Amino acid sequence: MKALKIVFWIFYRIWFYILMAIPIIVMFPFLFISILSEKWYPYFFIMARIWAKIILFGMGFRVVLESEEKIIEGKSYMFVSNHTSMTDVMLMLSIVKNPFVFVGKKELAKIPLFGFFYKRTCILVDRKSSKSRMAVFERAQKRLNQGLSICIFPEGGVPDDESILLDEFKDGAFRLAVEHQIPIVPMSFADNKKRFSYTFFSGSPGIMRVKIHRFFETKNQKPEYRKTLKEDVRQVILKQLQEYNA
Repeated sequence: MKALKIVFWIFYRIWFYILMAIPIIVMFPFLFISILSEKWYPYFFIMARIWAKIILFGMGFRVVLESEEKIIEGKSYMFVSNHTSMTDVMLMLSIVKNPFVFVGKKELAKIPLFGFFYKRTCILVDRKSSKSRMAVFERAQKRLNQGLSICIFPEGGVPDDESILLDEFKDGAFRLAVEHQIPIVPMSFADNKKRFSYTFFSGSPGIMRVKIHRFFETKNQKPEYRKTLKEDVRQVILKQLQEYNA
């Protein structure tokens, strides 16, 4: 029985990367045209959402969404969630219709095909470089001025220890939200670690539960509010994850 599971997991992982590649190859001319100008990014975003939904469907994942507040079309937000899986990117794209830009680690730009578009459409950060982290704020401001939203996984990466339910949050997302007076939209991803974690021999089709919590407003808040905001948002997500696990 264990041998069958191992064979399944090997093919399941290979199938994931095939699903990542095929839509990109099919849509490549349109994707390429859409990145030639920043003002065409919303068209790229539409295709990215199609790509994400194909992967989730093809992997046998069914999204179950619960929302406490409605995201208003055309408004800029800061989207944040816990980070446990490569599928977090696809899940975020599938549930959010407002065009947003990811802030993510530069290492992902090395992934074939995916990395080509990733480094041209996302805000890349080298977390070891203070200069790189400062440049993120400049690029994010430019994107917000274009009417887009921003998405950051505030844990700063996936914890190596998978027993950690929710790691400590970094300041970046909350500093940006306060400086630009945009609401923070916290989300809890309940099942991504179980469905497709970074552990190779793991994963299975099934439900992916998502909860969009009530938004945190940042209007008229002072810069120092980001520390309180960071902890309050983390507690909301953590409490929901604990409820899911229970």
